[in-house]
Amino acid sequence: MSKLSRSSHALVTGGGRGIGRAVAAALTEAGAVVTILGRNRATLDEAVAAGAAQFAEVADVADQASVKSAIAAAARRQPIDILVANAGAAESAPFGRSDAALFQRMMDVNFMGVVHAMQAVLPAMVERRQGRVVAIASTAGLKGYAYVSAYSAAKHAVIGLVRSLALETAKCGVTVNAVCPGFTETDLLEGSIDNIMKKTGRSREQAIAELSKHNPQGQLVTPQEVADAVLWLCGDGAAAITGQAIAVAGGEV
Repeated sequence: MSKLSRSSHALVTGGGRGIGRAVAAALTEAGAVVTILGRNRATLDEAVAAGAAQFAEVADVADQASVKSAIAAAARRQPIDILVANAGAAESAPFGRSDAALFQRMMDVNFMGVVHAMQAVLPAMVERRQGRVVAIASTAGLKGYAYVSAYSAAKHAVIGLVRSLALETAKCGVTVNAVCPGFTETDLLEGSIDNIMKKTGRSREQAIAELSKHNPQGQLVTPQEVADAVLWLCGDGAAAITGQAIAVAGGEV
């Protein structure tokens, strides 16, 4: 198992469930002090009580002011060494029925949510000349999928942001990377499964098979597999890895 620098402080957005919670738990197990950030206090508190993190802050990543305030509160406890910008949302619709409001929602959460978190932590990281920033993007940021043009566009934007910031911070002791999961066993995916079942009349097993067919291994990715990739990027051994978009998708990309 990867080990982190002693008592590193990691902040994970969307850390109360799914991939974010798995990442928080992996970082905690590796020795980090972990603060999770999300919108639902009860969900966050349950994750802390279960040992996935030590602290929690409530904020909506789409709201820059609340993110800035929450991260400032976390940083007052201890400077933030690791940011995992995980919070996200997915909506599906044919492009012809994807209005401006849908595109705005997807950009606000999936892209600007990452921007807000990065802007809140990067100045201090650069000043201290140390830090790890990992954005949880998606294979949708590396390729296209039908009926999720807004979501895919937002995730492509995240990867462009990562590549640009990696160049800006390359000499500052800070690395910036993206991890791009394929279809992963999360609450978010449950919504996609339900959507397929309602629209096509398929069974749950058939809906899962429709999603997992994209993965050459023929299975869904687990949150722990994503967390393991994040943990490696946050460790000392990945100091030379920056500006990368690493797919965790069974060979799909």
